[in-house]
Amino acid sequence: MPARSRGGAAKTFLDTNVIIYAFDPAAPAKQARAADIIRGRGWVVSWQVIQEFANVALHRFEVPLGAEDLSDYLEWVLWPRCLVFPSPEIHRKAIAIHDELGFRFYDSLIVASALCAGMEVLFSEDLQHGQLIGPLRVENPFL
Repeated sequence: MPARSRGGAAKTFLDTNVIIYAFDPAAPAKQARAADIIRGRGWVVSWQVIQEFANVALHRFEVPLGAEDLSDYLEWVLWPRCLVFPSPEIHRKAIAIHDELGFRFYDSLIVASALCAGMEVLFSEDLQHGQLIGPLRVENPFL
């Protein structure tokens, strides 16, 4: 049975792009939507999302986050929501997803992580909105 939040709503897995948009003043509507999602409950991430976010925050933001700000954000916002860590099962599932659906490998890892965590919804701008991958439904929260 899929994991559920305290209120009974389906839990959601966030792709890295959702978190990045929370810091993007060049896209104010997406920034506001991402901030609303992050302030909400019932979402989780994986180790991969944290790594990708940290890389972008340090190297690709117009104004990069400083080490202390990044550490604080990871400590207080992302690490408490990180439920998925590397495993042979996730990598096997990601390879199968890549083979079956033709996704890029890192997107396949995101999908595999969401599936292994028992999520019902994957918020991502990178995959097809409304697509079903087993019990997982992809939603673009910025449409």
